[in-house]
Amino acid sequence: MKRIQEHIQDVEARIDAACQRSGRRREDVHVIAVTKYVSLERAREAFQGGLRHLGENRWQDAKNKWVAMNGGEEAAEDKPVWHFIGSLQSNKAKDVIGKFTYIHSLDRLSLAEAIHKSASALQVEVPCFIQVNVSGEASKQGIQPQELLPFLDSLRAFPSIKPIGLMTMAPYEAEPEETRPVFRALRELLGEAQKKSSFGHELIHLSMGMSNDFEVAIEEGATWVRLGTILVGKEEE
Repeated sequence: MKRIQEHIQDVEARIDAACQRSGRRREDVHVIAVTKYVSLERAREAFQGGLRHLGENRWQDAKNKWVAMNGGEEAAEDKPVWHFIGSLQSNKAKDVIGKFTYIHSLDRLSLAEAIHKSASALQVEVPCFIQVNVSGEASKQGIQPQELLPFLDSLRAFPSIKPIGLMTMAPYEAEPEETRPVFRALRELLGEAQKKSSFGHELIHLSMGMSNDFEVAIEEGATWVRLGTILVGKEEE
């Protein structure tokens, strides 16, 4: 496999170029290295290479990495910041809260209740992205765009949840430019929520863009991009 540092250099050059094209500051774009398809050793290499934010989709797949890198007496003081980026079942929230700093897939009140319950027990506040199904694909998770403002209002009942932005997944397109309308729609939806929601002052982030389309997402305002294969590669455990 290609060395992590080579991947990082290639991706950094592309992020810089996308920021220059769109008049954005590089420091406003954050990278999540999606490690769900790689081994603990590869995840460690990514972290040691400077990728501080790691993303996983399922706790059962992430557990050995989290325990080795964050838990136990042997864990280093300098630890990754973990992002839960997959669909989260309400009954699995207790496994994730307290271990993953960010949740990118809040999309229903039953999940909000489960997150709040676990977070309250640990006396922590959980930064969450609201997942919105902008593309309308049946295979995609997330609330519908027209449901966003009522959903945000309902979250006031769960003070352990801190909504910080919106997340979406664009359809896979052979031509990344075709994803632009999805990313633009999420940015516009964030602007509407900032004006009309009581959480407006906190909603500043857009989690959008993956290996195939992250440059377009950055041009449309992404503050977090979720990069797996292009950054850390793909391998079997």
